Amino acid sequence: MIVKLNAQQHLLNPLDIINSMLYTYNRQLEVTMFLTMQPNDKRPVYQQIVDGIKALIAHGDLGEGKSLPSVRQVAGDLGINLNTVAVAYRQLQDEGFVTVRHGAGAVIASRTPRRVDEVDIYQPLRTALTQLVLSGVSHKEIEAAVHQELTLLQQTRSCNTEKGGAQ
Repeated sequence: MIVKLNAQQHLLNPLDIINSMLYTYNRQLEVTMFLTMQPNDKRPVYQQIVDGIKALIAHGDLGEGKSLPSVRQVAGDLGINLNTVAVAYRQLQDEGFVTVRHGAGAVIASRTPRRVDEVDIYQPLRTALTQLVLSGVSHKEIEAAVHQELTLLQQTRSCNTEKGGAQ
């Protein structure tokens, strides 16, 4: 396991690179978790962990049945309270992304589609779009950014699927 500052993260905004901490957890020569923690982020640390793990699942880097590092391991490596990581794992469990068995750890749950209320699922998107509009970003720039992110997500998933990674 490695906790380090790294200026080579390709998914970050260049302005965020300097103030980012990358968390890499290696298990038996297989990278199982790679999170970006940003100390200047307005989101709480537990939410950064939740969002990071969700992104790894969405990109196909963490597939069904993959084990997450223990709460104690992540907390120790990041130098944060155990409860912070436990809250993140609990939220992921509540949302159906992981299955937590006490003593056995957290495992990525089955990716079967679940029924979700449209209001709930689109609310974060609406919030982000509102922030972009209020920040003066044009509709064209927003559309281009959304298209770019979707393309990146599809490319990453395709690449992971071709390599025999998670689906």
